[in-house]
Amino acid sequence: MKKVLIVVDMQNDFINGALGSGEAEAILPNAVDKILAYRAMGKAGRIIATKDTHFENYPETREGRKLPAVHCIRGSVGWELNPAVEQALAGEAEIYEKPTFGSEHLAEDLKRAYQGCQDEVEIELIGVCTDICVVSNALLIKAVLPEAEISVDASCCAGVTPESHEAALKTMEMCQITVKR
Repeated sequence: MKKVLIVVDMQNDFINGALGSGEAEAILPNAVDKILAYRAMGKAGRIIATKDTHFENYPETREGRKLPAVHCIRGSVGWELNPAVEQALAGEAEIYEKPTFGSEHLAEDLKRAYQGCQDEVEIELIGVCTDICVVSNALLIKAVLPEAEISVDASCCAGVTPESHEAALKTMEMCQITVKR
């Protein structure tokens, strides 16, 4: 069984920066442990990380007008992966920069890699924000690989609020994504 871990947007701005939260800081040790467990699998485990990536014109974008907190500007400290996550990944993760909530490019690459063997792959997502980018990526992946086992580890995810975190977990469960609690 091939196992894929997708580490969603574990960047400084989402943990202790512009959009950081106590909840995001609290799940950091769990996320690091999960990454290290996948690294210990060797070739049986594949690790992918996403990075929310915006540019100086962010306030002029649709998202920027609706979320007026400038964050994850490419090249800034806030855009970088959290140092503990970066250390755990040890340069062994494939990185996908994404300009929006979900990465179509990531979903399409996973489809190409596993479409013919969906019953032989388990894809697990962790990261932030559960209610925005984690759910968006989980649903995109579910759409292109409907027969793959897709799960989210709730102890390694944080939402904008605890309530919206729980609502996103429920949404994913309704879409047949396994939520590990």
